Amino acid sequence: MSMFESGEDYIETIYRLKKKNGVVYSIDVARELGYSRASVSRAVGLLKDDGFITMEGQSKELNLTEKGKKKAAEVYDRHKTLTSFLQQVAGVSPKVAETDACRIEHIISPSTFKGIKKYMKENPSG
Repeated sequence: MSMFESGEDYIETIYRLKKKNGVVYSIDVARELGYSRASVSRAVGLLKDDGFITMEGQSKELNLTEKGKKKAAEVYDRHKTLTSFLQQVAGVSPKVAETDACRIEHIISPSTFKGIKKYMKENPSG
């Protein structure tokens, strides 16, 4: 997994945890992804350097920048759309759909994703 892929995973995780809990720390991300604190710390540093996140105050609360929010929303949308697509069209279990969507979301071309998104809009699940 390239840093870009795992970076997207981190950004998406921070985004989801922020929506759920309101506040996110590195330890929350480590727990959610099952990564070591050292790995998360390294990734957080890189994401901060790249302008996707900030670390606020003594508590080191993680916050997405506007750039980070935009990227996270894109990744989250791909993830949700692909998970639904795999469940509805391929008929796989929610667990398999979730796992595969997580892999596919990083490598799918924009045109293929656009086609899947269009298909899902035109064929909403009943």
